[in-house]
Amino acid sequence: MAIHQPPTGARDLLPLDVAQKHWIETKLQDVFQRWGYQWIVTSTLERVKTLVAGGSVQRDKVIQIYDSESEDLGLRPELTASIARAAVTRMAGVTHPQRLCYSANVFRKPPKGSSSRQQEFFQSGVELLGIGGVAADVEVLLLLTDCLERSGVTDWQLLLSEAGLTRSLLEPFPQPWRDRVRSAMARLDRLAIEAMPLEPALRDRALLLFDLRGRPTDIIQNVSQLDLSPEQGAILDRLKTTIELLQDYARTTDRNLPIVLDLSLIQPFDYYTGIVFEAISNAATGHELLGQGGRYDQLLSLYDPDGNSYPGIGFCLNLEPLHRVLSESDQLPGQLPASDWLVVPASPQARAAAFVYAHRLRTEAPALIRVEIDLQPTVTLESARDRARMRRIRHLAWVNDDGSINTEELRFKPQPQLQAQP
Repeated sequence: MAIHQPPTGARDLLPLDVAQKHWIETKLQDVFQRWGYQWIVTSTLERVKTLVAGGSVQRDKVIQIYDSESEDLGLRPELTASIARAAVTRMAGVTHPQRLCYSANVFRKPPKGSSSRQQEFFQSGVELLGIGGVAADVEVLLLLTDCLERSGVTDWQLLLSEAGLTRSLLEPFPQPWRDRVRSAMARLDRLAIEAMPLEPALRDRALLLFDLRGRPTDIIQNVSQLDLSPEQGAILDRLKTTIELLQDYARTTDRNLPIVLDLSLIQPFDYYTGIVFEAISNAATGHELLGQGGRYDQLLSLYDPDGNSYPGIGFCLNLEPLHRVLSESDQLPGQLPASDWLVVPASPQARAAAFVYAHRLRTEAPALIRVEIDLQPTVTLESARDRARMRRIRHLAWVNDDGSINTEELRFKPQPQLQAQP
C-alpha cells in the first residue's frame, strides 16, 4: 500500500472538517454541562478481556494489538465498558449518582460482508451511574433529545425498546432458533423469519414480535394481551410509565418528542438489561443513526473487585452522521475563521519588533485575537494589503525598521465566520 495513503478504514480530517466537528462537539458539551455531567477520559487501549468481559463486546469486533509482553490489547470499540471499569476501580467511594460525559474516538472492525470499511468513529456521550429507576431513564432520554434540539437537528424520531422484555418474550423459542430469530429481528429481516422451519405457533409469535413497532399506546396494548408473567407485566408497566413521563414533559414544554415503541429493536452489545433506544434522522439522504444507548445494570459488577453491582444507563451520539445531517440542512458554517490581524515587518531588520507587536496583540486583548505574521522575505505595503484581503484579514499592522507601527483597517465585503451560535 502506498505510503501517501491512510490505513484502510481510516481517514484524515482537514481543518474545515475539524472545525465543523468541533462546532458540533461544543454544542453537545454545552448541553452535557448544563445537565451537570462531568468529563472523563479513558484509555484508547484496553485489555481485550476487559472489553469482552461477560460478553459485553464481541471479540471479533475488537481491533487487537499485541504488546511485547504477549498481553492481548485492543482499541476500544465503545466507551461504556471503559468508563464502567474506571468508575468502579478508580472512583471508589464517590457519591452516587455519577454523571459522566466524554468525547472520543472508537475503533471497530466492519461486519463481514459490509460495504463500509470504516474502522474509526467519533462519539460524544454520557453515562449516569449508580442509580436506577424510571426517573433516571427519563433524564437520559430527555438529555438526548436536548442534545439533538440544540444541535439543530429537526426531523428525527426516538426508537424505544426494553431489552429485558424482548429477551423474555423470546424465551419460548428453543435454541438455536432463539438466537436466529433475535438476529433476524436485529437485521430487520422479516423474510428470514418467514423462511425458518418453525412450528406454526412459534413462527406466528416470531412475526408478532417482529411487528411490535409503532405508536407506544398501540404496542403496549398489543403486548399486554400476551400471556405475560408477573415480571414481564412489571417491566411493561415501567415502560408505560417512562413513556407517559416523556409525553407529559413534551406537552408541558410544548416540544415535539416523536417516540416510536419498537420492541424488535436489539442493540449489538449484549450488556443491556433495561430500556434501549436509538435516535434516527429522517434525512433527505436516508435514515441516519444519530445516537443509541440503554440501561446496563449488571455491567459494572464485572469490574468491581468485590463483585458489587451498580445500575447504569447512558448513550452515545455519532458525530459523522450528525455532521452529514447538519451539513444537509446548512446548520454548519461553511468556512474557517479569518485572522484578525496581519503584522508585516517592513524589512528583515523589523522582524523582531513585528514578533513583539504580535505578542502584544495576542496577550493584551480581553478576548481571543488571531494574529498572523507576514513571513515573506520581501514585501511592499500594497502586496501586504492584497494578501490580507485574500485571507479576509481586516486589520493590518506595518512595522517599520525603527520599531514604529502603522495600523489600518482594510475594507472588503465581510463573509460569515465559523462560530458556535448561542
